[in-house]
Amino acid sequence: MRPSLAIEESLQALGCNLKIARLKRRLPQSVLAERAGIGLSTLVKIEKGDCGVAIGTVAAVVHALGLGTPFSEIALSDPLGQALEAETLPKRIRTPKKSAKPLTAGL
Repeated sequence: MRPSLAIEESLQALGCNLKIARLKRRLPQSVLAERAGIGLSTLVKIEKGDCGVAIGTVAAVVHALGLGTPFSEIALSDPLGQALEAETLPKRIRTPKKSAKPLTAGL
C-alpha cells in the first residue's frame, strides 16, 4: 500500500534534513552508513525519503548523526488524545445500588 502524499512529503523533508545534517558535519555517506550499521544504498534511500525504509534504520541514522533519540518523544505530549479521553470519561461515577433481595447461600 502506498502512503499518502502528506507522508511521502514528510519523509522527503526528513531525508533532506538528515542529508543537510550530514553535510554540516562533513561526513561522507559511507562513513555515516558505517556508523549507523547500514548499507550505503539504504542511506541513499533515507536521504531521498524512501517510504520503504524501516523506522529502526532511520533511528540509527539519527543517532549516528548525534541528533539524539527524538522518536521517544513523538507521542509523549498528545493534547488531542487527552481531549478525546476526557470526552469519554463519565462525568460522575455512581456506585451500584444494593439489591433488596437477600442472597441465599445454598438453594
